[in-house]
Amino acid sequence: MARHRHSLSDGRDLVYFDDPGTSLPPERSLDTRAAQPRPLTARMRQDPLTGEWISVAANRQNRVFLPPAHLDPLAPATPDNPSEIPSNYDVAVFENKSPSFGPLLTDADAPAGLDDLAAIGLGRSRTSVGRCEVVCFSPETEGSFASLSVTRARTVIEAWAERTHVLSQLPGIEQVFPFENRGEAIGVTLHHPHGQIYSYPYVTPRTQRVIESLESYGPALFADILAREQASERVILSGEYWTAFVPFAARWPIEVHMLPNRQLPDFAATTLAERDELAVLYRRLLRGIDAIYSTPTPYIAAWHQAPVNTHRSDIRLMLQVTSPRRAEDKLKFLAGSEAAMGAWIGDVAPEQAAATIRQAVESAAARDTDQSSEASA
Repeated sequence: MARHRHSLSDGRDLVYFDDPGTSLPPERSLDTRAAQPRPLTARMRQDPLTGEWISVAANRQNRVFLPPAHLDPLAPATPDNPSEIPSNYDVAVFENKSPSFGPLLTDADAPAGLDDLAAIGLGRSRTSVGRCEVVCFSPETEGSFASLSVTRARTVIEAWAERTHVLSQLPGIEQVFPFENRGEAIGVTLHHPHGQIYSYPYVTPRTQRVIESLESYGPALFADILAREQASERVILSGEYWTAFVPFAARWPIEVHMLPNRQLPDFAATTLAERDELAVLYRRLLRGIDAIYSTPTPYIAAWHQAPVNTHRSDIRLMLQVTSPRRAEDKLKFLAGSEAAMGAWIGDVAPEQAAATIRQAVESAAARDTDQSSEASA
């Protein structure tokens, strides 16, 4: 799988990942746009009630919002659309023009390390160091991971693995988070099939809660969760290397988790065989979720990875796909109890949700098989 590293006109990194057997030439066009100054790195402020850090990235107010297809900023550049990507591509990854974290990787005004960030005080502010990248799944202007071929899905997974490795080596990075937002109901501002990778200067609040659970339960927490779920009626898909299931205490109407069957801290630690199987199972899962209703399902597909410098042997790589869609024409909104108090109320029994999702996955897979048979006849 070939990779081609380039720079955009303002100095941002751009990496092309080619499908095996791609028809694209190895040469790629230069970014001929006039270089524009990058926005200053945002500042983050601490909430003293929770200790959490909030990045105030006002530059993101000016990002593109649902442009027409001919002005898609993630499509290959044309004379009429000087986009972010100068050449045609299979998969492309580049630094976000309007990042929530970065481009600075060090904070000259504050001591380094997590001890400084963990302290509680009033009026505390730090530089939002880090890196935010955009992962373009395809040159097509519409779609999602589910609409990719298995070959292209495998290329995206390779990009996630390599970028996780590279980003984890950068100074100041504590956690790397690949994710895909899909659908306007989630807040997507571009229809182009793409995801993002955030690299944080701290261990995220969600992962800190997982660490607290590990400290209370013990290092076998993920292994025991997986074993219990594999024995339940909530399993959706299973393979030699991966298992997908609706969790015992699902929060969302549609919520599926996927775990590797062995301890893996992040994508960079996966084997080629594990990546191969994941390309098939993950795509099948998302196509099934899309088949639950007559229109595509909005979702957040979040790949939780172990922090860069801690708990590498007991926090396991985990996919969490969540959707607020509770019926064909109804969404679950986070109102008083969930939004204000973090006290969740489930709308659908997890076992019922698992049966619905499993049936949709099986129906979508059968339909795909029939279409493949017709195409080859």
